[in-house]
Amino acid sequence: MRKKIIAGNWKMNKTPSEAVELAKMLKEYVDTDKADVVFCVPAIDIIPVGEVIKGSNIALGAENMYFEESGAYTGEISPAMLTDAGVKYVILGHSERRQYFAETDETVNKKVKKALEHGLTPIMCCGETLEQREQGITIDFVRTQIKRGLYGISAEDVVKVVIAYEPIWAIGTGKTATSDEAEEVCGAIRAVIGEVWGQDAAEKIRIQYGGSVNAKNAAELFAMKDIDGGLVGGASLKEEFKDIVNY
Repeated sequence: MRKKIIAGNWKMNKTPSEAVELAKMLKEYVDTDKADVVFCVPAIDIIPVGEVIKGSNIALGAENMYFEESGAYTGEISPAMLTDAGVKYVILGHSERRQYFAETDETVNKKVKKALEHGLTPIMCCGETLEQREQGITIDFVRTQIKRGLYGISAEDVVKVVIAYEPIWAIGTGKTATSDEAEEVCGAIRAVIGEVWGQDAAEKIRIQYGGSVNAKNAAELFAMKDIDGGLVGGASLKEEFKDIVNY
C-alpha cells in the first residue's frame, strides 16, 4: 500500500517572516502520520520554516536545485546546501522552470540523479500544454518526459522518486483535470515505469496529481487507483491546505 504524499509548492510567495507565520498556522492542522506532508518553500524560507516544523511529521522541501556540487554558479543552490539545512524533498522540472528558465528533460535528468546521490527525494514534474492535449498527444508526450527525466536511473533508485503529473493548462488557472483524465495519465506513467524499470517499481513509485488541487476536488482525485496524493500550489498558502491533507 503506497502512502499518500501531499506537498505544498509555495512558489515565489512569502517573505521569511510571513513564511514562519504560515508554517505555524498550518503545522497545527497538518502534522499527521496518515500521509507524508511536505512544505516546499522558497530558498530564503528554508531555514526559518525548518525551525518551525522541527519535531513534527512535516518534511521540508525545496523548489529547485542545481546539478553541480559547488562552484561558480551564481544564484544556484547545491544539494549539499539543501541537505545541510534539513531539506528532504526537492521539486525538479516544474513547468514554470521549463517555461521561464529554459529547463529541459536533460537538465532535469541531471538534477534528479544528483538529488538521489545526496539522499534527497526528487519530486519530478511532467505534464502537457493545452495545445498538446487538444492534439491528442498527451500520453506520448508525458511518457517521453518520464523516460528522459529518469534516464540512466536504476530500478532500485527510481522508486525513491516521486512523480508529479501537472497538466500545464491546469496550473493556477482554476481548471482541473477531471479525476478520470488525471487517472488516465497517472496510469500511463505507472505503465511506462513498469515497461522500463519493472512491475515491482511501477507498484512502488508514488505519482501525484497537481494543477488547481483544492479542498473540493482533493478527495475524488486522491481516491483514484494510480494517484498517490497531490502537489498543491495556491491552496497550500491557505488554511484550506489542511482540508486537502485531511481529505
